[in-house]
Amino acid sequence: MFEDAELGQTISKEEYARRSTELRGALLDAQYALKDSRAFPVIVLVGGVEGGGRGETVNALTSWMDPRHIEVNGTGEASDEELERPRLWRYWRMLPSAGKIGIFFGSWYTWPIVNAAMAERRPHWARLDRRVAEINRFELMLADEGALILKFWFHLSRKAQRRRIRELRADPLTRWRVTKKDEDYFARYDRFREVSERVLRDTSQAYAPWIVVEGVDRRYREIVTAERLLDGLRHRLEKPSVQPGRTATTDPSPGVATKRTILTQLDLTKEVPRKRYERDLEKWQGKFSLLTRHKRFRNHSVVVVFEGNDAAGKGGAVRRLAAAVDARFMRIIPVAAPTDEEKAHPYLWRFWRHLPRHGNIVVFDRSWYGRVLVERVEGFCSEWDWQRAYGEINDFEEEMTGHGIVVVKFWLAISKKVQLERFKEREAVAFKRFKITEEDWRNREKWDLYSDAVCDMVSHTSTRRAPWTIVEANDKYFARIKVLKTVHDALERGLER
Repeated sequence: MFEDAELGQTISKEEYARRSTELRGALLDAQYALKDSRAFPVIVLVGGVEGGGRGETVNALTSWMDPRHIEVNGTGEASDEELERPRLWRYWRMLPSAGKIGIFFGSWYTWPIVNAAMAERRPHWARLDRRVAEINRFELMLADEGALILKFWFHLSRKAQRRRIRELRADPLTRWRVTKKDEDYFARYDRFREVSERVLRDTSQAYAPWIVVEGVDRRYREIVTAERLLDGLRHRLEKPSVQPGRTATTDPSPGVATKRTILTQLDLTKEVPRKRYERDLEKWQGKFSLLTRHKRFRNHSVVVVFEGNDAAGKGGAVRRLAAAVDARFMRIIPVAAPTDEEKAHPYLWRFWRHLPRHGNIVVFDRSWYGRVLVERVEGFCSEWDWQRAYGEINDFEEEMTGHGIVVVKFWLAISKKVQLERFKEREAVAFKRFKITEEDWRNREKWDLYSDAVCDMVSHTSTRRAPWTIVEANDKYFARIKVLKTVHDALERGLER
């Protein structure tokens, strides 16, 4: 993929002046068309060898376009805040919204490549391949969400990089730019090349191609980069729906077609007498509280997901859970219809940004499962979108659990009869009326469709590290105790790991 010898790609001053003038106007036109349409975000990754001219090229691009609508992100060493969350968290926060261009200096490729290249012995190829597979799934998800992804790799031969370092060292004004890290990386030039070639080969996809640019001549690399960016923008602006023909090719889970499902087999008569409930409530709140103060919890965090039938008692269960924890270390995220800002980002963006630091708990009252529940049933997204969401959700939760986050997911289930009783009670009691809406009644009319969606959801997304717990919630006391005990047990297992 990379040439050993320099190809000598150059552009004369006269040609550069002519082509750059044309490009500046065309890029501005395309940028404003993107801004006005808000049809998709543009993600530009800038990588390559040290001294390959990445900084100068990005500076040229931002000066040729309107910098107010370009977000340049530098990703060096991770901060403490970033280290306490899954690897991709820092990049999710930086993703541009629809209508904007996001440029990444370094990216989700940087540390997999550096770690493999700087290994004392041979690179751990299996570990690197796992990271590559994760990256490919991540970028496919971004592309399916509509993002235009362009990845530039600025290459220098060993000879050219050595010459570049010597030139910088020779000038007192630029000597500071050559760091010990640059020298260490150059000493392992062949290893970096081997690792980089493997990663670029395995991650250059039609939806996210790598563009290798020879970095010796400044004018050449700036013109080539700008032209490829312009071509990508124009092509997508003419055809903003990147994959208009994609449709689902698999049927929902076979369990939906049968009368016996995980929901129909529940024993909804389970209950806890009030006196026992009060004893058990104090017991499990106390045990859970002690776990959250354990010294090992400083290296873990908890994400609790609450889904369930309308009026199933999610709010009451959340309040009893919150009462057991220092309020400074717990946040409750109520999830409603997405805002305009959230719609302008990939679907999972609004959930990624709420992931907790170590020693903290985040409770989602409704969650990312809305895509395979309400959006599926109400037709707010295409079948292709909700079918692919199962895999994307599993990847998301695997990122969390792999980083030490304890993920606990609840579906609170009640019978149709009990739901009707609770709806009527809410309408009759003044201080409960805010809990009942016309939407609740409409959802009730689609009870069977929602039940099918729940069965599919559990079938496709209940994994060993992030299993679903179905809570029999006709009796609120029983449900609250089961929730508390389940969260306690999950955290206890997490601390033992």
